[in-house]
Amino acid sequence: MKFEAGNILMSSTATSMRTATAIAEIRAAVAEARQSGATIGFVPTMGALHEGHLSLVERSRSECDVTVMSIFVNPLQFAPGEDYSRYPRPIGDDDRLARDAGVDILFRPAPEDMYQGHRTITVTAGPLGAEWEGASRPGHFDGVLTVVAKLLNIVQPDVAVFGRKDLQQSSLVKALVRDLDMPVSIILSPIVREPDGIAMSSRNRYLDDADRVRARILSRALEAARNAFNAGECDVAALEAAGKSVLDSETGVKPDYFAIVDPSTFTRPQFASPSAAAIAAARVGSTRLIDNIALGADGKD
Repeated sequence: MKFEAGNILMSSTATSMRTATAIAEIRAAVAEARQSGATIGFVPTMGALHEGHLSLVERSRSECDVTVMSIFVNPLQFAPGEDYSRYPRPIGDDDRLARDAGVDILFRPAPEDMYQGHRTITVTAGPLGAEWEGASRPGHFDGVLTVVAKLLNIVQPDVAVFGRKDLQQSSLVKALVRDLDMPVSIILSPIVREPDGIAMSSRNRYLDDADRVRARILSRALEAARNAFNAGECDVAALEAAGKSVLDSETGVKPDYFAIVDPSTFTRPQFASPSAAAIAAARVGSTRLIDNIALGADGKD
């Protein structure tokens, strides 16, 4: 059986997936796999799975013998008034998709298990997380890095796979692993897009039909900046103006930011190189979406 995932095609494996809900359970399951000599790949998610998540599973399975997926809607990364309470939690669908994609062990902890008692230690993002998403969602990255640090310590994988769509988050995770000397390799997997160019996201299900059409403007604005770069424009201000003019052209879309950044530092250079990224965030109707693109013609989204 084949499962079509946007612009990728994967084989369904229908494995006998093991589910763990307690930290002791997942540690025991991973230890058992390691005793047999298996390497461990890890895909952390918040559920509401889509083909983008499943592409991460495919990458993990290509790198490691056993793939662990976590599904945990992390309360620490949601500010008051954000969508924590209504964030989609389709448990049955997620279990089926994870199993069919070939996940070997699913870790589905409860918030009270992940954050027991009085919590005194939080990982802080620092300058790398200060701008863009960090400025728009204060405290968000501290919550992300805290839960990622916990999950990596709990699962202790050889490889962890993250999606490039959350590019600033992925850069912070790489810095977390580097700065805290965690023995895990971080792999960034390309963005998976819908046929109309929209980056796959769990929040896309919030969009009504009209907003779904409007949401295409994010990828079009990013493409405009990349097209200008590939035509010879290197001045960052000019590239940003090219993208912003497209983003501003769509009614019903409220831009948050559009910028050209060095993806290793998330600072704005004066002149762009092929490794630079265009990043964008906007509210489409009531839904906030993010997206990015590598400027180089051969760059991975």
